[in-house]
Amino acid sequence: MSVDPKAIVHASAVIEPGAVIEHGVKIGPFSVIGPQVVLRSGVEIKSHAVVTGITEVGEDTVIFPGAVIGEIPQDLKFKGEATRLIVGKRNRIREGVTMNTGTKGGGGETRVGDDCLFMTGAHVAHDANVGDRVIVANQGAVAGHCHIGDDVIIGGLSGVHQWVRVGKGAIIGAVTMVTNDVIPYGLVQGPRGSLDGLNLVGLKRRGVDRDEISALRQAFQSLASGEGAFLDRARGLKADAESAYVNEILDFILGSSDRSFLTPEK
Repeated sequence: MSVDPKAIVHASAVIEPGAVIEHGVKIGPFSVIGPQVVLRSGVEIKSHAVVTGITEVGEDTVIFPGAVIGEIPQDLKFKGEATRLIVGKRNRIREGVTMNTGTKGGGGETRVGDDCLFMTGAHVAHDANVGDRVIVANQGAVAGHCHIGDDVIIGGLSGVHQWVRVGKGAIIGAVTMVTNDVIPYGLVQGPRGSLDGLNLVGLKRRGVDRDEISALRQAFQSLASGEGAFLDRARGLKADAESAYVNEILDFILGSSDRSFLTPEK
């Protein structure tokens, strides 16, 4: 066990031999830190939290009471193999959040980026890859093997099906089940999620140029109502696309995927 002398550890906390606790870490009462855990500088673990497994928590991340970070996957194929969870910097992991380590069949690693907010009861399953500045609202769930791009927002009580990709800057409304891939900057809502437009509010908040937004709108209309199948429309747009944002959507659509796409309704 390696505990930096300037770490602040409550007397009732349990730190198992082998854990690495860096400079400035705070560990609250009745929390448990497993033997293969690394807490980077400035991490704060509030009371009654559990961090276990082969888990690394990045600088200045705060984990709130009742969270369980780094437990084994909820996957019946898991046989106890050594897999890991990597959590980035400056995340806010609220009460009751769960994050699992990976599985051998999924690459062995679950990864969460920087500056994310996981609200009460959110879940990140095995082998998921979550980008930077992602928000998962209360009781939202990201299933196994999902890829969640940067700046995505997932509404409360929503679920993302296993193997689904959610592109950068997309927004998922509350109480929505997402069963297929979501294009970057897409807006998804409804009990059985459907692609209902673009996340224009998010684009404007990030200061995206008006011309780029106009290009995105035009491209979306072509994807929604052009001739041929969805992939054919994307290939047709790719030949003439000049906007970086439009190309990002088209590259996402034309890239490899294990699932089909949520498509605009005509």
